[in-house]
Amino acid sequence: MDWTITETPDIGERLDKHLTRRLPDQSRSRLQELIKEGHATLNGKAVKPGAVLKSGDVVSVTVPDVAEVEIKAQDIPLTILYQDADVVVLDKASGLVVHPAEGNPDGTLVNALLHHIPDLSGIGGEMRPGIVHRLDKDTSGCMVVAKNDTAHRRLTEAFSERRISKTYLAVVNGVPKEESGRIQNYIGRHPVDRKRMSILLDGAGKEAVTEWKRLAVDQGCALIQCRLLTGRTHQIRVHMREALQCPILGDPIYAQPSKQRVRVPRLMLHAWKLAFNHPIHDQPMAFEAKLPAEFEAWMNRVQS
Repeated sequence: MDWTITETPDIGERLDKHLTRRLPDQSRSRLQELIKEGHATLNGKAVKPGAVLKSGDVVSVTVPDVAEVEIKAQDIPLTILYQDADVVVLDKASGLVVHPAEGNPDGTLVNALLHHIPDLSGIGGEMRPGIVHRLDKDTSGCMVVAKNDTAHRRLTEAFSERRISKTYLAVVNGVPKEESGRIQNYIGRHPVDRKRMSILLDGAGKEAVTEWKRLAVDQGCALIQCRLLTGRTHQIRVHMREALQCPILGDPIYAQPSKQRVRVPRLMLHAWKLAFNHPIHDQPMAFEAKLPAEFEAWMNRVQS
């Protein structure tokens, strides 16, 4: 497709930003890739994404066919809570890694999605699921996955702009003194242990905000409801351990499970509820992941 730059606001605009407006079905990062690969040109020549448009410039764009992804599909059980042409909402099992990586080349949520979801229309030019947010391997519960570039871009923006409601349940070792509170600080990589994240007192890292409420107490442990206003790596695990001094039961990174008051078979963190507006139709949607059996004893204390 070709068109000529003739008037504002096109004149003086960056090429990648211009294409983002003209081609809303494609993400800006994808369009930047197309420019770098020579699939989007200016006056028939390859340019950089930041090239500034002038009156009379001719923009040409060719979007290549979606390529098959190298990740193999695997028949791994999934609990799908909802699915349509644009999104999938699922209840991820504890112990399931989200994305293939070093040490986990397969057997992941992505491998399972490629098997169970036949109508993926391509994310970033590849036929693959669009992972918008992640849950740790040992965390269970609600996740939303995009099935096309438009849904992926809009969901990513919604997460970034804090327009998605995320509610978790955690069982912690110990009992917080207050019944509720708001934790707001900065989280970044631990200065010594690179596998951990930590609250950084010097203001480095990224802002992390968690609103929490104590729901029940049993055996010297507490069931905590957490509402995430940001989505930092290990955010709840760090906030429970460092801000409340009550690490999550079964946490092998931020606690010593063998020395905790109650022995549990897993990390006691569950992404309980997820609510957002549909990325295409904009209607409100809300989902709840079934409470794992390990949480029932503490939840029964709430109900009694």
